[in-house]
Amino acid sequence: MNEKFYLTKSKYSSNWYIIYFKNGKKTTITTKTKIKSKALAFLSQFKAKLNQQKKLIPKTLYEFEKEYLDHISATHSKSYIDKSVKLSFKMFKQFLKKDILLTDISVNLVDKFFTSTYSRAQYSAKLYLRTLKSAFNTALRWQLVENNPFQKIKVPKSVKSIPTYINEVDLTKICNVTKEKYLKNLFWFAFLTGARLSEILSLKWSNINLNEKVIAITNSKTFRTKNKQDRIIPINEKLFDILLEMKKVNINENDFLFYKVKEIKLSADFVSKKFKKAVRLAKLNDKIHFHSLRHSFASLIHQKGASLSVVKDLLGHQDIKTTLIYSHLSKENLVNAVSLIGNTNKQKGNFITEAFGIDINLNMN
Repeated sequence: MNEKFYLTKSKYSSNWYIIYFKNGKKTTITTKTKIKSKALAFLSQFKAKLNQQKKLIPKTLYEFEKEYLDHISATHSKSYIDKSVKLSFKMFKQFLKKDILLTDISVNLVDKFFTSTYSRAQYSAKLYLRTLKSAFNTALRWQLVENNPFQKIKVPKSVKSIPTYINEVDLTKICNVTKEKYLKNLFWFAFLTGARLSEILSLKWSNINLNEKVIAITNSKTFRTKNKQDRIIPINEKLFDILLEMKKVNINENDFLFYKVKEIKLSADFVSKKFKKAVRLAKLNDKIHFHSLRHSFASLIHQKGASLSVVKDLLGHQDIKTTLIYSHLSKENLVNAVSLIGNTNKQKGNFITEAFGIDINLNMN
């Protein structure tokens, strides 16, 4: 390539400019400074940047997708790869309608992809953007692109609603219309531990220590927790009784804790649909879904006095900001407490009830 650079000033501005010739094509770039020494430093950095561009390895989107999937296969779960990574690449390729070089993927192109997707499916658009941004950070590290075009896309802030919670009475209704015993036990397990569905379905009896009354949520060759960290969840009395009853069946340590057919891992989609069907049969709020059991666990222990830091550790959140959705519960408790004074129409007591089957009565004498 025939490249020439000149540092000059314009009669219309006091700033220094770079006149840049590449294969005979002239381009003018401002250094945004009036000081010559700084302009020379800018010129030096500009040349280095162009040299970096020359070193970029030409790679198409399809080629990169294949290499990236191979790269993350050992560190990410199959569920994440299938439902997030492969899906995101698929939707982006459908939008492009052809294979192109990674270096031809501009911010403007990505912005159009995100905008068109966001207009019809906000959650999906955010998932694709988040996943592809992560993938292109790898492309950046591999020197396949000069910058990450997904990094500069601004996501509109969505209104966060308070999660839906249920209590033991609601869960009992759900279990009463559920025929399968293993599903009833699974629902109670989720409610009493706050574990994610993916974590529960990967649990084996080797993860359960009834002597120490703890559950070990661990990473393995076939499963990764969301934040890639192991954690311990204590077993309370109600859950202990459930697990003790379950263990009466002939089992070994390598058996899944919950299964329909032995040695075959349950599908998260299957369990979620079964739970939703039971919610509707019980004629409860249609906003209740399986993840509501996790929210309910966090809600109950926070209402019982557990700090947000403790809730964070039990749920396996990486950032306390994620746990802050439960901070409103403290305010509700204060309102409930104050409302007990001067309200003669309401029965005394029942300040906090139905938390793990324990009633706490506040007697006002």
